[in-house]
Amino acid sequence: MVKVFYYLFKETRPRQWIKNLTVFAAAFFTGQFFNPEAFAPSVWAFVVFCLVSSSLYIFNDLADLEKDRLHPFKKNRPLASGKLNPKVAKIAAVIASFLGLLFAWQIGLGFFLIILVFYGLQISYSLYLKNIPLLDILTIASGFILRIFSGEMATGYHIDIWLFLTVISVSLFLAIGKRRSELTLLSGWAGSVTAKTRVTLTRYSEKMLDVYISMFANSAWITYAFYSFLQKPPVIRNRLSLFIDQYNLELLQDRKWLMLSIPLVIYGIMRYLQLIYEKNEGESPEKVLLTDKPLIITALLLGSLLFGTIYIIGK
Repeated sequence: MVKVFYYLFKETRPRQWIKNLTVFAAAFFTGQFFNPEAFAPSVWAFVVFCLVSSSLYIFNDLADLEKDRLHPFKKNRPLASGKLNPKVAKIAAVIASFLGLLFAWQIGLGFFLIILVFYGLQISYSLYLKNIPLLDILTIASGFILRIFSGEMATGYHIDIWLFLTVISVSLFLAIGKRRSELTLLSGWAGSVTAKTRVTLTRYSEKMLDVYISMFANSAWITYAFYSFLQKPPVIRNRLSLFIDQYNLELLQDRKWLMLSIPLVIYGIMRYLQLIYEKNEGESPEKVLLTDKPLIITALLLGSLLFGTIYIIGK
């Protein structure tokens, strides 16, 4: 029984839950992270997406069972390897879906509708869209965008338009990087294996994906630069006057502190590109973010800088 729960938990891909943290973006970037009226709905939105996305992963693996058994890496998943009974997985997926939809309804109608759209897109992807070039990439990217929208809908707070454009660019950058790494990883296997496991990979060329990656890597940091530049300078907290005299406090008042984070964003993008092309690790973005030390340090520094600017320096 313990093994069943272990393999079932593994099948839900808990590592993928890191994507669901994006639902906190609306509360965080609007300075409402410590506001219970914004934080609590964000937590519940995170829980809903964990339940919903996990159920969809199970449904997807059930639909692709035979294909995954031919895949050099996916064949090790609990369902594909035969370690998890498909009937148990189906029951778990149904329960997770029911709970996710129930909690989504409790959060609000708007949030519930976004979850339905998310369900529709992901199921369409599993059954059809993943076989259509470009639409498969757009569908993957839409998952990140809908998470951002859901956070806004759950809290009632909205992120800046330039930051939203950054999210779109980063989402497409990650989705294309995923396809690029998959293409490289499977290039050493027989063409028939590639065609049977991921049809769209036979329709993409490396040069085409390289152009797409370059396009959205550039748009990601540029839109973020616009966001950081166009944001109003934070109103310096009065308590900082205990450490800084009035003259220097006035000098600090009009500075666009968020622009200090631009080099970190650029480095993060460059490092991720390095991992895609040198180590072929872009196939699983969440794994890269959780295992690559330079990216982890960069993410921590970026998060600390943003937090300090929004919540410590500003008010």
